[in-house]
Amino acid sequence: MFDENTASGFLKVALAAASRAAEISRSYYAGNFTVTTKDDLTPVTQADVECEQAIREIILGEFPDHGFYGEETGRTQADANYLWLVDPIDGTKGFVRQYPFFSTQIALMHNGEIIMGVSSGTMMDELAWAEKGQGAWLNGKPLKVSRIDNPDRAAVSVGNLKSLAGSVGWTSLGRIVERADRIRGYGDFYHYHLLAAGKIEAVIESDVNILDIAALSIIVNEAGGVFTDLNGETPTLGIRSVLAANSSLHAKYLELLRGYVA
Repeated sequence: MFDENTASGFLKVALAAASRAAEISRSYYAGNFTVTTKDDLTPVTQADVECEQAIREIILGEFPDHGFYGEETGRTQADANYLWLVDPIDGTKGFVRQYPFFSTQIALMHNGEIIMGVSSGTMMDELAWAEKGQGAWLNGKPLKVSRIDNPDRAAVSVGNLKSLAGSVGWTSLGRIVERADRIRGYGDFYHYHLLAAGKIEAVIESDVNILDIAALSIIVNEAGGVFTDLNGETPTLGIRSVLAANSSLHAKYLELLRGYVA
């Protein structure tokens, strides 16, 4: 079981911020909120804004010299060595329609490297976290990716495939699909939690951004997995796609997918 005494100050603050955000999002989940549309035509709700404000106040209250990059409020202190990456409600479209697959994502980057992440699946009672070198945890229990290395036995979850569908990579994905034991689209935070827990073997996505996946990337990595984009690059602020799996399957899938997706 997880020992809270080993948690860093960063993790303790992130968990406190995620807890406060969960209180806010639960209070709005029944539908008592307004929805507006941002310039990129994606929705934003009162819950998104209030969750981010609460997270920002908690984090910067403890670490005022850190940078903060939020989905709703943008980025501050671009030259800071520490940068918090926050999506207060990842999966707003689902939240608006009362799907339970939304989450709060909080990660910390130090000099370009993600060193801590918290993923809170509020309505599904799933709280996952990880720190560099300290393993990954879900509701206080350790996470470990699957050892299955045969594509014929693998369960693969896909998501946000719009850009992939319009590229040569679509054919490559088809080769993965035709061999997989199961193909699902669990989506958002949930398929990464399943991957880190060894319940599925791979996640393939396009059309993501760093705020969606920063926390999830270190959770998968600390659970023994490999998390890159579809060209094999480690997550950066400009990431747009994901290939996450155990090391054996990641290498096999990357050989098919590399170079076909921007």
